[in-house]
Amino acid sequence: MTATRAATESTKTGDRRIVAHGVTRRFGKKTALHPTDLDLGPGGIIGLLGPNGSGKSTLLRILVGLVRPDAGTARIDGVALASDGTAIRRRATYTPGELALYKEMRAAEHLDWFLRGREAAARVRARAIASALGLPLAARVRTFSHGMKRQLMFAAALAPDVGVRILDEPTEGLDPTKRGVVLDLLHEDARTNGTTILLSSHHLGEVDRACDRLVFIADGRKIADETPASLARRAGRVLRIEFPGDTDREQLTRTLEHMDGAQLSRLETTPNGALRASLMLAADDPRAFTAAVLTHADLPRPTAFEYGQLSLVELYRELYGVEGC
Repeated sequence: MTATRAATESTKTGDRRIVAHGVTRRFGKKTALHPTDLDLGPGGIIGLLGPNGSGKSTLLRILVGLVRPDAGTARIDGVALASDGTAIRRRATYTPGELALYKEMRAAEHLDWFLRGREAAARVRARAIASALGLPLAARVRTFSHGMKRQLMFAAALAPDVGVRILDEPTEGLDPTKRGVVLDLLHEDARTNGTTILLSSHHLGEVDRACDRLVFIADGRKIADETPASLARRAGRVLRIEFPGDTDREQLTRTLEHMDGAQLSRLETTPNGALRASLMLAADDPRAFTAAVLTHADLPRPTAFEYGQLSLVELYRELYGVEGC
């Protein structure tokens, strides 16, 4: 049995999970990733969300063995992270956030280079995916736009028959139509093949559509792990109240923080100069709390209430400080 065939057949026996315990990474005095636990899969698309510099790429590189953790352990598709991560990269595909391609190679040649050591069928699938994306396979990579290069990497990552795919910003630089095609391909892969796909993204609208689960990371810490459905339920409890712009900000904050029935999450100045408080209600019905606001002696009369109108993109910003595109 050849090494390639052995590697191909071994991918059939994994558990298609991504598991990490306490993975940590420091660069000098800076902790880029605080102890982080994950238990993802088997199957489905998981979005890894967070602002730039939050530690997303560091975490993904650790999982595929490209960055060594200072502490902690990880297993991908049943294989423990060890040494340089070669065993894991036989069982998972990965696309980096950065683009570093051989510009003089033709696109078809570059796919073959990406997939060296993989099964022959993967190279055939990669060309079919690239063609479906509209990439000119005979053209040299130096003629490709940023988005076309990204799609070439994606075609290579989607082609091998593996149980796990780890993709860093796979739709970055793509127009909305191509993003939709890429997400459809990922959804089909997860649904048909049971693949576990972990992808980072800052396009929050697309992860609403594509992901079964959402992991939020900020300042190198995992701060939430939930489903779009659970976030949608929480969105229904967000109440936003506007007060006159000349309201004493500190007193307003103190008063709202000490009221029962809701928790203050943000207080900001709107473009029209009003003060807008965003609160998470403890109950589904806002009427008791809004009545308390209207009759509170230490609060000015609100100029507007907004309830049940919050999109998930806005909710991410309210709860986690993650800005969407």
